[in-house]
Amino acid sequence: MRDKRIDKLAANIRAERNRKKISQEEISSIIGLSTRSLSAIENGWQTPSIFVVHDIARALDIDINVLLKDID
Repeated sequence: MRDKRIDKLAANIRAERNRKKISQEEISSIIGLSTRSLSAIENGWQTPSIFVVHDIARALDIDINVLLKDID
């Protein structure tokens, strides 16, 4: 059974990246993560560490709480 919190986090990451019009390749390059891993995170197939979530938020120039919004 999939964890709905991970699905919500994944959707938030993807939505913010798209809103900022930044490609997965750009984010991956900035944070030192493979594009494949970022894709897996955005699709909810891989659970990122809090450190990776922080790095993604920093690369998107947003507060980490934006990515954690509505996760409960």
